[in-house]
Amino acid sequence: MSRRVALSVVAGVALLGGAGAFALAQAGEQTPVLGHSTARYSAPDGNRDGSLVFVTDVTASSDVKSVKVLAWPQQSSFAGKGLTAKDMAAAETAVCKSAGQDTVRCTYTVRVTDADAKSSPRGAWHVAVLATAKDGTTTLDTKAADFTVR
Repeated sequence: MSRRVALSVVAGVALLGGAGAFALAQAGEQTPVLGHSTARYSAPDGNRDGSLVFVTDVTASSDVKSVKVLAWPQQSSFAGKGLTAKDMAAAETAVCKSAGQDTVRCTYTVRVTDADAKSSPRGAWHVAVLATAKDGTTTLDTKAADFTVR
């Protein structure tokens, strides 16, 4: 093999190796991905409390550190200004359990009393989710799921 061909092969291998390392580095920094998000609201009935149950799957290559959940009425200040990660800092945390490689299923359940229901705005509500991976990357979905309070 000529010296010129050998140098071309070495340069090509180095280039491909560098591109592969870059791709792996980028893959390690992907933000968490939300999927199959659902919300189910049940109003209180007689002596029975109601509930809000939100479920979502979160996939993160560096594993999931936390999932924060906030239900908010469509007719609120968040509708105009939009929710931010800072707004989500005080939100409640969902309980997450393994659902396969790099994926957890997170559930957030809150009891709704008759007093809660009476003081809540009627109409459309949204569920916002802030997922944080162990590598520090985040995903904020301000309308991961919807439900209606009647």
